[in-house]
Parts: sequence; C-alpha cells; structure tokens
Amino acid sequence: MLFLVAALMLLGVVLGTVAHAPLGVTAVVAAVIAVWLGVFALRERHGRRRHSSAN
Repeated sequence: MLFLVAALMLLGVVLGTVAHAPLGVTAVVAAVIAVWLGVFALRERHGRRRHSSAN
C-alpha cells in the first residue's frame, strides 16, 4: 500500500500539478494519504475478523 502511495506521488511529481507545489507540501500530503490508507486497512481487517468469527 505504501508502495502505491510512493508510486502515485512519483507520478504526480513527473506529470501532475504536484510538480508546482513545494516539496514539503507534497511530502505532508503524501504522509496524510499514507496514514489514511493505513487506518482504513486496519479498520477493514478488524471488521472482517469480527464478522468472520460470527459465521
């Protein structure tokens, strides 16, 4: 998942509007997205464990 964030950030630097933003802003936004995806993955994994034990 973090590889995907890094790949999208690199793609944005090369092709997108991220190239016009300062590197610090880009890094902060990438970190926020990585944390958001991590929290989402943990919530999904926790939710699936709870539902699978009830079946």
